[in-house]
Amino acid sequence: MPIVLITGAAGQIGSMLRSRLARPGRTLRLLDTAPLTAGPGEEAVRASVTSLDAMAAACQGADAVVHLAGIPGEAPWSQIREVNIDGTYAVFEAARQAGVGRVIYASSNHAVGFIPRDEFPVPDYAFPAPDTFYGVSKVAGEALAALYHYRHGLDTICVRILTCAERPPTVRALSTWLSPDDAGRLFEACLSAPRPGFRVVFGVSANTRGGWVALDEARALGYQPRDDAEAYAAEVIAAHGEPDPADPVLAYLGGEFTQAG
Repeated sequence: MPIVLITGAAGQIGSMLRSRLARPGRTLRLLDTAPLTAGPGEEAVRASVTSLDAMAAACQGADAVVHLAGIPGEAPWSQIREVNIDGTYAVFEAARQAGVGRVIYASSNHAVGFIPRDEFPVPDYAFPAPDTFYGVSKVAGEALAALYHYRHGLDTICVRILTCAERPPTVRALSTWLSPDDAGRLFEACLSAPRPGFRVVFGVSANTRGGWVALDEARALGYQPRDDAEAYAAEVIAAHGEPDPADPVLAYLGGEFTQAG
């Protein structure tokens, strides 16, 4: 993949992936509304995914798109629709117009957030059970990915990301953590897998307290997670206490997003 366009490149996950997706002979085209400074092997594009014209220009010559841009949590419907749904449509349509062969879409566990604990591990391709407007937008993005594969022939991979952070921030995250290095391994597998078609995979590390979601499809793409949130368990539990099985935050995959308010 000589040219990879990354939308939302200034965001948390985009910032993690820049160094981890860098390869000799590969150019990372970094797109965001926030200012970015391009380093070696990079190009910076100041634009919004809500502009189809801007996205069409950004996609020219690209071999793949990693679509991370969007509102990263719950927000009023009008904002979610404009950025997360209409913006995702613009990315897929621009990729199609430009002849981009592959789009990797940053979905979320919140697309299936209301799946209860007694149904863990949540299988790949689990039917939508969104927990918020944000979760609904991720379901819509997955539907667009399917459409653009089946109708237009793009390879499209939806990554239902769990808790991607430098280190697990909560007791729940001891089960849901996706480390930065494992995120890099997963997205590189998505870029490298030959002719993946349409896929829905979960993004999580090899956590001792895991088992909340399936990793069969991610492994089939070549993903081999190496990191384990257990390395941080002592300090997380010291700060937050032992996990309480009756805690409603642990009742569903979506955690806090399933709670009222």
